Amino acid sequence: MTISPDQIVTVVHLLRHGEVHNPAGILYGRLPGYHLSELGVQMAARAAAWFGGRDITHLVSSPMERAQETAAPTAEAFGVAPVIDERVIEAGNQFEGETFGVGDGVLRHPAVWWRLRNPWRPSWGEPYAQIAARVLAAAADARDAARGHEAVIVSHQLPVWIARCAVEGRRYLHDPRRRQCALASVTSLTYADDLLQTVAYSEPAADLLVPADDQQFGA
Repeated sequence: MTISPDQIVTVVHLLRHGEVHNPAGILYGRLPGYHLSELGVQMAARAAAWFGGRDITHLVSSPMERAQETAAPTAEAFGVAPVIDERVIEAGNQFEGETFGVGDGVLRHPAVWWRLRNPWRPSWGEPYAQIAARVLAAAADARDAARGHEAVIVSHQLPVWIARCAVEGRRYLHDPRRRQCALASVTSLTYADDLLQTVAYSEPAADLLVPADDQQFGA
């Protein structure tokens, strides 16, 4: 779409947090106590450097430690204090606290298979439509707070991806391994006045990514 000269352009960047220290391979979800690994700290710094030269005036973070730690370098670089917003928290998940696998994880127990009965909703956690609604509401508020400038929201893989699916008209049902939302990636929403015009995707820490990046149920 064409943006006219009299429209106010605002960009809201959805930043996924960096790598988390999780040697046990737990689906940590909203559990407290999960912090960035050393590599994750590097990823957070790389994201802050990627924003360098941009007009960042507003910063939002999920309340989870890994998100706040990812926001810290950007906060320091731009002199803005992060606003904690519960609406961009990780998705609720009934497998939280478990290891997830067919042979060595929670799925070895047939009693839990019932939780996977409806991948459209999904039946194992927070409804996709609810995730999209809360993240996009937070993005709209960030847009208003940074009107004519740029904002950064630090969130999690599944919330960012589902919000993108919503605005691009993609179906919510998907293969978690195919989400375009790598660690420390940036999904940028460009608005003209209040209308979303474009969605762009970047990976500032692409060279730091490792194949073991966990794509199951978000992170």
